[in-house]
Amino acid sequence: MNPPQFFRSIPLILISLCFWTHPGSELSGQASEQQLERWLKRFPEADADGDGILTADEAQAYRRMARSQQAAGSTGDRQRSDRELTFDPGWDSGSFPEHSVSLKSAQEIMAIYKSGPEARGAPSSPGVLSYPKPVDGGLRIVGVGHSFMAPGYKTLPLIAEATGFNQPMCLHTGGGVTGSARYKWEQENGIFEFDGKPLPKLLAAISNADWEAMLFGAYFNDRPEFYTCWIEFCTRFHPQMKFYISDAWPQLYQLEELYGLDSAPESEDFLSDGVLERMATQKRDTYTGLVKTMREQTTQDIFIIPTNDAMTRVAKLYNAGKLPGVEGLHKAIGGRERSIWRDYLGHISREIERLEGYVFFASLYGKSPELITSPIDFGGDPEYPDPELDRIFRQVAWLAVINHPLSGVVDNNGNLIGDHLEQGRMEKLP
Repeated sequence: MNPPQFFRSIPLILISLCFWTHPGSELSGQASEQQLERWLKRFPEADADGDGILTADEAQAYRRMARSQQAAGSTGDRQRSDRELTFDPGWDSGSFPEHSVSLKSAQEIMAIYKSGPEARGAPSSPGVLSYPKPVDGGLRIVGVGHSFMAPGYKTLPLIAEATGFNQPMCLHTGGGVTGSARYKWEQENGIFEFDGKPLPKLLAAISNADWEAMLFGAYFNDRPEFYTCWIEFCTRFHPQMKFYISDAWPQLYQLEELYGLDSAPESEDFLSDGVLERMATQKRDTYTGLVKTMREQTTQDIFIIPTNDAMTRVAKLYNAGKLPGVEGLHKAIGGRERSIWRDYLGHISREIERLEGYVFFASLYGKSPELITSPIDFGGDPEYPDPELDRIFRQVAWLAVINHPLSGVVDNNGNLIGDHLEQGRMEKLP
C-alpha cells in the first residue's frame, strides 16, 4: 500500500483521538501546564499558531477537528465537508445582533474582555496586548488565522529580529475553520454559534490600543463580509490601518475539482508545471476577485500576501531540479521526508516554513529578505535548508510579491526595495 492510500485508510488524526478522548484527559480551561506540555510533544500539529506553547483553546480546537475528521471518515471527506460549510443565516441579515461586542464602546469591550475566562486566567496581565509606537520601523499587527498561517506567524518575528527590529503582534488563531475570519468574528462577538459567550481578545486590543495592520488567512467559501466586518471595526478606531489576506497555496483537493481525481495521484509526476499552475490560478482568481470586491466596498488598503504564488514558484523549481536538498514535492504522495508539502491536507514541511515568513516580510515591509545580512536562527537542522536553498526562498518570496497585482509592492528599478518606500509614502526601515 503506497503512502497516500495508507494515509486515507488510517488517518493519523484518528490515532490522536485515542489520547484526546482518554478518560481523565478532558480538555478544558482546567488542563494543567504539564498536561498541555505532554500533549504538545505528542501532537505538535495542535499548536495552531506555532509558538511552541499549546493553550487549552488550541487543544480544544484540535480535538474538535479530530472528531469532525472521524465523523467524516477520511481526510478527503473532511476537506469536502469544509468546502461545503453552511453559515448562520444572520450573515445574510445585513446587520449583527444588538449584543454584538463590536457594537459597543472601547471601554465596554475592555470590560467584557476582562470579565472573560482568558483575562481571569491571567490576573497579573494589564489587559489586552498593547505596544508603544515602534521607532525601529516595525508595524504593530493583529491577526487571525489557522495552521496555514502558523509558519508565517512563527517565522516573521525571527526575520524581523535579524533585520534589526521587534515584531509586535496580537493574534487570535485556531486550527482549520476555527482560525477563519468568519469563525473568529462570531467567537469574539459572542454571536451565532457563540451566542452569549464572547471572547473579544482582538476586539478589545483593536479598540484600546494602536495598530498598523491586520492579517487574515483565506478559507473555504469565504465571503467579502467575513472580512469587511473586521475592516470596518478596525478603521473605526484606526483609519490608516492596512489589511492583508494570505491566499495559501495549491492543495490536493483541487485535483478532484479540476481533474476529477477522487484521491491523491499515484505519482508526483502528475504534479507537472501545468497542473501546478492551473491549481495556483484557481486560488489566485478566487482571492483576487474577493479582494477587488472588498476594495470597492471598504478601502483600497487591503492587499494579498501571495503565498500561493511563492509556493507554486518553489514547486516548479523542484520540477526543474533547482531546489538543493529538497527530495520531493508531496510527502503524502512520494513519501519522502524532505518534501515541500508534508501531508494530504497541504501543510508545508517545517523546513519550508521560512518561505511563508519571507513572503509576509516582503509584503508588509516592502523590502526583499535578500537584503538581510544577519543570520536567522529558525531552529531545526542547521544543514537543511543550506544557505543556497535559503537564498532561493528569499528570492522567490520577493518575486512573488512584486509580481502580484494586489500585493501593494512594486520594484521597477530592481533594487529590492518597494518603490513606495523610496517615494516616501511609508516610513523607511533602518
